[in-house]
Amino acid sequence: MVLTINSTPRKDGFRMPGEFEKHKGTWMLWPTRTDTWRAGAKPAQRVYVEVAKAISKFEPVTMCVRAEQFENARALLPHDIRIVEISSNDAWMRDIGPTFVKNDKGEVRGIDWGFNAWGGIKEGLYFPWDLDLLVKQKVLEIERISRYDATDFITEGGAITVDGEGTLITTEQCLLNPNRNNNITKEEVEDKLLQYLNIQKVIWLKDGLVGDETDGHVDEVVFFVRPGEVALSWTDDPGHPQYAVLQDAYQRLEKVTDAKGRKLKINKIHLPNQITLSETESLEIDYSCYSFERSPEVTFISTYINCYLCNGAVILPTFNDPQDEYAIEAFKNMFPDREIFPINTREISVGGGNIHCITQQQPLP
Repeated sequence: MVLTINSTPRKDGFRMPGEFEKHKGTWMLWPTRTDTWRAGAKPAQRVYVEVAKAISKFEPVTMCVRAEQFENARALLPHDIRIVEISSNDAWMRDIGPTFVKNDKGEVRGIDWGFNAWGGIKEGLYFPWDLDLLVKQKVLEIERISRYDATDFITEGGAITVDGEGTLITTEQCLLNPNRNNNITKEEVEDKLLQYLNIQKVIWLKDGLVGDETDGHVDEVVFFVRPGEVALSWTDDPGHPQYAVLQDAYQRLEKVTDAKGRKLKINKIHLPNQITLSETESLEIDYSCYSFERSPEVTFISTYINCYLCNGAVILPTFNDPQDEYAIEAFKNMFPDREIFPINTREISVGGGNIHCITQQQPLP
């Protein structure tokens, strides 16, 4: 039985480490929703396999699957990837799984945030999300890790990025959205983040990328390369739909200091061409009145920022785009001590996210 602790990580001396710190392993969820993923989720499953295989070269991977998909997943995944049976409504472990915190004594605990499918009954991306609500606790049960109950506060892992040294970046569009936590002030949101992630400073960007169905998740915009340094989605084209958002984000990041008083080094990573579904592909997605529209008229976000830092590597989304090679070189310069492992992840983009969205790191104690 997992112990639920009647306290907060801050009181107990636990903090959320940066993603670039050492991991014990990575958690993922197997895609099956036919109103999210085209062609019975088979193309998406193949890309999830490639992502899991890449990460498993550097650290242990656990794939969580529904009972009816166990045999299929086991047949497709290498045997060094652990498969456990956990039911879920969709496959975004970054947002559905727990946020892990650690202390300096070699202990790890997990935070069980509230979740409402990115917006609740009226604005969420699907209904129901009842199975998703239990994924965090089930992961912690498997690992025998104690739990902090923060289910009164709705947020997602993709909404935050931390430097492990007291600084967090997020967007007002997401965490101050009434469809997450209604009747809560900016100061109250900050206090919740301070108490549960043990940070000292929140850097607020105004918006996430235009068209982001998760209401402006920060992991499409910026992430911490290391303390004092970030990578930012970018375009120099004033006519680009993301130009104004990214100019604003850059100006805010350029003006602030982090919790340690450092000015941030900002690496601009240019966006590839954005993605749409073909008419044929859109017809391969089941219609549901409770789900996000995936038609040829919808533009899906593509950015290299939605990558994943695992032990000794960066798993980097690519899009069969001329910009891919420039992004790979930029990442090699930012991470000279890590292998850059590119994977074509178009199928994840048209589902609404990318590599960062489908992974969740468990830190090394």
